[in-house]
This record gives sequence, C-alpha cells and structure tokens, in this order.
Amino acid sequence: MPVKCCFYRSPTTETMAWSENMDTLLTNQAGLDAFRTFLKSEFSEENVEFWLACEDFKKTESAEKIASKAKMIYSEFIEADAPKEINIDFSTRDLISKNIAEPTLKCFDEAQKLIYSLMAKDSFPRFLKSEVYKKLVNSKQVGNHKKWLPFL
Repeated sequence: MPVKCCFYRSPTTETMAWSENMDTLLTNQAGLDAFRTFLKSEFSEENVEFWLACEDFKKTESAEKIASKAKMIYSEFIEADAPKEINIDFSTRDLISKNIAEPTLKCFDEAQKLIYSLMAKDSFPRFLKSEVYKKLVNSKQVGNHKKWLPFL
C-alpha cells in the first residue's frame, strides 16, 4: 500500500511571495503579468517593458543583433518623443544618445538601474496595496484545499 504524505504548494504562498521583493515578482510570469496590468492602469507600463527589453538585450550574442536591438530600444524608449519614452535624467539620456552609434551590451545599464529603482521605490509598493494584487491573493485563498499526493 503506497504511503501518502501531505505536500502541497499553495498558490496563495506563491502570490504572497511576490511581496518579498521586486525580483521575485519579475521572475514569476504570473507576477509579471499582474504587475504589468497594474502599471497599465497607471499609464506607466513602459517602465517594465523597458526593463524587460534590457534584460533580453543583455542576452544578445551577435554584433549585428546588438546594433539592431539597441537601435530599437533607443527609438522605442529613449529618444525624445519615443512612443514609450521612459523618464530618465538628461545626462543618462545624453550618454546613451552618444553611445548608440556603437552600442555595447552595457549601453542601457544605467537607464535600466534608474527605471528598476523607480519601480522598486514607487510602483512596486503601490502594486502591493492595489486592488489588482489584493484580488489575486484573495482569489488564490478561495477554494484552497490540501491535495494528497502519492509519495513512494
């Protein structure tokens, strides 16, 4: 007769873990989706989109792709009147503008740090207090039952 043991991972625990820090939230697809939904409601989703674009950019290996991705990120997020222009200081924007002709994998690092900091200090705490987050936590608690898993 198989022995049964009570091991279960609560979706509530996972959802609540997002509140520990922003990295936990950003590395969880459901957490990222919820955070994006919240940022859209605040008209600031360009911040997380830029951060994700930078994360993807840093994984680029070919020199050709580095140049084309850098130009895409620059035109979408950095240049004046970009469609998803991020809020960074003049000196950071100016430095990127000067380096975009010969981009490296580190050319957006300073701007990415600024945006991460902005999200961590401003958007993330508001997200944790938001109805979006509260509803997620509450919906995970409803119908939360222990599941018996066969263990041999």
